[in-house]
Amino acid sequence: MTTHHPIAVVGAGLGGLTLARVLHLHGTEAAVFDLDASPTARHQGGMLDLHTDSGQAALRAAGLHDAFLAAVRPGGEAVRIVDRDGTFRLRDDTQTGERPEVNRHDLRRILLDSLPAGTIRWGARVTAAHPLGDGRHRVTLADGTTFTTDLLVGADGAWSRIRPLLSAAVPAYCGISFVESDLRDAAARHPATAELTGHGMMFALADGKGFLTHLEGDGTVHSYAALRVPANWADGTDFTDTRAAAAFVLERFEGWDERLRALLADADGTLVARPIHALPVGHRWERRPGVTLLGDAAHLMSPFAGEGANLAMLDGAELATALAAHPGDTEAALTAYERAMFPRSERSAAESADGLDLCFGPDAAHRLAELMTGHRPQPAG
Repeated sequence: MTTHHPIAVVGAGLGGLTLARVLHLHGTEAAVFDLDASPTARHQGGMLDLHTDSGQAALRAAGLHDAFLAAVRPGGEAVRIVDRDGTFRLRDDTQTGERPEVNRHDLRRILLDSLPAGTIRWGARVTAAHPLGDGRHRVTLADGTTFTTDLLVGADGAWSRIRPLLSAAVPAYCGISFVESDLRDAAARHPATAELTGHGMMFALADGKGFLTHLEGDGTVHSYAALRVPANWADGTDFTDTRAAAAFVLERFEGWDERLRALLADADGTLVARPIHALPVGHRWERRPGVTLLGDAAHLMSPFAGEGANLAMLDGAELATALAAHPGDTEAALTAYERAMFPRSERSAAESADGLDLCFGPDAAHRLAELMTGHRPQPAG
């Protein structure tokens, strides 16, 4: 027997959860399907800075802004920019409160705890989705079960199984790859590196490569070594062998300050290679009944404008609000949602592409510092 859900959301990331939460506040329940076996099945990433007009606006619509503020990590807004030799181009520990930092895991927990029990079906990996006519769809899961829905929302990320219902676009490699690493208990065990990277974010940029770091609430310096390399640059490298993988990557950082190299050389745990992909800037689709996308499924972009999670949450809140404003007329709601979402995401995707070019172009540290300060003089360390 096939189960029917009036609204089905594929993906329990921040965007899908925000959608379900705001719908719940409006008296409408959604079924959320996620491929993970449980909410703790995998690491959810590091720190996020939530923007006033997007991520924080979504949390206000969800009635969760106060819970978010309680989870904010003090000091997380600090920014440092350094050259390859560790010379500061910017050292700004100002805390404006405009983009407070929160751990992605904590933010997701706040959203999960706000939903009725049973909202999320864990271990539900979607393998196919087919239109049935009149806006209805049939969705097949990996275990062979199926369900039907009147409204299908793809909130399932970069490699969305729902996107092909609307668009033939697929993410393309941006030319930049990250290698993710951690220094645990950094202040005690790696004091020189911890002092350089600071209490918030740090960018070390030069020669088309760099290190991007942030300090997590447990004292871990979470780092991304970033390289402008071909997509297959690390083929044959075993990243589960931390020391060998670190040595392989560090060959490309010869001559860099040892405090920066330590982010890889002394890393705890397994290194993770992450090639960066994006959908075309301005990605959009023709309206088709009963289905839409949000977040990375709709507008995957590089992380160099800090917009991905913020836009996903705003998408979720605005889609839920549009559905509440058009009771009984799903197509009017989806049209209104997409009309606002398309230009907004296009602007952010263009900013992200420009940010990538800046960070891995000539004189990157100087140019990024100028962009962030608006040419205002800043104290140097």
